[in-house]
Amino acid sequence: MNHQDLAIEFLPSSGIFLYLKIIFIIFFIFSFVGIIILLLKNSWLKRRILEDWTEFFTYNPFGVKKTFKQWQKVVKRLEVANEAECKLAVIESDSLLDDVLEKAGYSGETIGERLKQVDSAVLPNIENVWQAHKIRNNIVHDPDYRLTLEQAKKTVAIYEQALRDLEMF
Repeated sequence: MNHQDLAIEFLPSSGIFLYLKIIFIIFFIFSFVGIIILLLKNSWLKRRILEDWTEFFTYNPFGVKKTFKQWQKVVKRLEVANEAECKLAVIESDSLLDDVLEKAGYSGETIGERLKQVDSAVLPNIENVWQAHKIRNNIVHDPDYRLTLEQAKKTVAIYEQALRDLEMF
């Protein structure tokens, strides 16, 4: 008599063991279905699967299309040639770069903390990005700061190059 036959004889299929088997099978099925439902409702898992499949099939980083649409809004702000719109364009450019760096895995609470981790191999124009970020800080912290259309275009162009270097479009 081998071990399998002994196990079968030890747990007979009649009586209380039959009911226990049925209860455990039902419990297993409900648990399995519950786990599947929770995984499907979990946005993190959806995002990770969606990101992987999107990157695999499009050969582009996830979120490129969304980033490009946001960038188009920034560029349209510069077409207005209004100082307030130019300031918003610079602020939104900085925010867009911050989001991209955060999604790329750079840690920190601010873009300044993330930029400190980026090296010139990743962003060749890192010094220019720092200058653009300083202009953004001046806009945000100094209500009397004046920004010309030309300065805004140069600053936004720096952010555009940084996003291109990060292959966001």
